[in-house]
Amino acid sequence: MYTNKVKKVAAVHDLSGVGRVSLTVVIPVLSSMGFQVCPLPTAILSSHTQYPHFSFLDLTDEMERIVEEWKLLDVVFDAFYTGYLGSSRQVQIVDCFIQDFKKENNLVVVDPVLGDNGKLYTNIDEKMVVEMQKLICRADVITPNLTEAFYLLNEDCKTVLTDDELKSNLFQLSEKGPSMVIITSVPVIGNPHMTSVYAYDKICDRYWKVTCPYLPAHYPGTGDTFTSVITGSLLQGDSLPIALDRAVQFILQGIRATFGYKYDPREGILLEKVLHNLDMPIQTSSYELLA
Repeated sequence: MYTNKVKKVAAVHDLSGVGRVSLTVVIPVLSSMGFQVCPLPTAILSSHTQYPHFSFLDLTDEMERIVEEWKLLDVVFDAFYTGYLGSSRQVQIVDCFIQDFKKENNLVVVDPVLGDNGKLYTNIDEKMVVEMQKLICRADVITPNLTEAFYLLNEDCKTVLTDDELKSNLFQLSEKGPSMVIITSVPVIGNPHMTSVYAYDKICDRYWKVTCPYLPAHYPGTGDTFTSVITGSLLQGDSLPIALDRAVQFILQGIRATFGYKYDPREGILLEKVLHNLDMPIQTSSYELLA
């Protein structure tokens, strides 16, 4: 059997022709960090769903055929990275895919895309939440935003939380299986100009926090970009706090590179202007250890 000269990442995401989201973000980020991305596309769209209209081709049936072909080829992956999944059946396909292909030292990263701002996305229902609760049990790393974290825990959404409450949420999610839990988009109490990311490393039993400036702009795909950098950082051997720093700083650089232009924000951050920064060492360490 051949061994991978470059680590292979199976990336289960949709593909949008316009707008820097999902695979059009995942592939350049991970490729820039030195990894081969093997897409398992869930759907093809003319543009992402925040545009007023778009074409949509569901690839659920094709996903199963692709996986069967990979079995015949005896493809070996080093990591599995899932993002937006369009139905409970797709979640089940991915669950079986990971079970069939996962080796002992593989990394499994699940970005449980369910909702934001305290509610589920339009096409996500409670059945999907239940299936995602099962899928995160297979993950080594999960990266829910604050809304998704509460849905995964079957709790009412809150926006004002203490560090102790967030640590409890992180620990409860880790008890479901993941060794690393990262919660994004956490508001900073009393400071609307800042936002935080909280994380827990179960193996080291340490809680981490990174706070960064919040700019009043919304760019689709920043969550995909963040988790892609996290995935690449962990694959190249970074510790969790360094991976957090790298991802937060990269997103901030991307937003700042984009914010000053007269520009349609639906296209996402100007990724091409900052990709080279992924080769640079961390400029400043902004993480802190929570007692």
